[in-house]
Amino acid sequence: MPRLDPAEQSRSRRERILDAAFSAFAKRGYRDTAVDDIAAAAETSKGGIYFHFPSKEAIFRELMQTTADKLVARVERAVAQESEPVAKAEAALRTVLATFAGHRTMARVLFLDLAGAGRAFQAETNALHERFAGLIRGYLDEAVATGAIPPLDTGITSVVWFGALNEVVARWLLADRPGPLEDSYPALREVLLRSAGVPEARIAQGAASPADGKRPPAAADGSPSPAPEDGQGRR
Repeated sequence: MPRLDPAEQSRSRRERILDAAFSAFAKRGYRDTAVDDIAAAAETSKGGIYFHFPSKEAIFRELMQTTADKLVARVERAVAQESEPVAKAEAALRTVLATFAGHRTMARVLFLDLAGAGRAFQAETNALHERFAGLIRGYLDEAVATGAIPPLDTGITSVVWFGALNEVVARWLLADRPGPLEDSYPALREVLLRSAGVPEARIAQGAASPADGKRPPAAADGSPSPAPEDGQGRR
């Protein structure tokens, strides 16, 4: 059997560490996860962890960035299938909810662990929020430019949209017996579209939830935990 070259072995070990850390953070939370826990789950030594990452904080920062990158890529692919500006904003909202509904660990890392990691990650938290609010703002700007919605402060509106989405997902994650996250889509969609001045006739169109044929993309490109999860966080 051919041996992997050293560079490939190193990349494979690094990915294994990230996968193990992702699961450990989602299970125990950032604060209660030790480097020893990650090393045990990755079946490597503590020294092997530090060979690739200088600290637990460095691992968490990379997971945060790569998880956000993958979610943004999903959103952009979904939006690319739409031509009408309001439909693009709807596609973005559907995709985020559907993705988190199937990948509860991803949601925990971005919405709970990041918030609970403390001041050390405040800059990363702010940058992540700005990134997602910026995506929303781009879709709203296009809707204003094309006359799909009236002129408005898209900067403030995008922050409100992200804040509402953040709260809905966080409450779902903290619930003892959470229902399907996708069930929140119709009501959330109506509230957000009205806040942007979308005409009522347009709001009445296309109100299907993500469960109605809008499934999340395949997990191979979406998170280090590839198998979809149920509403209780089990895979």
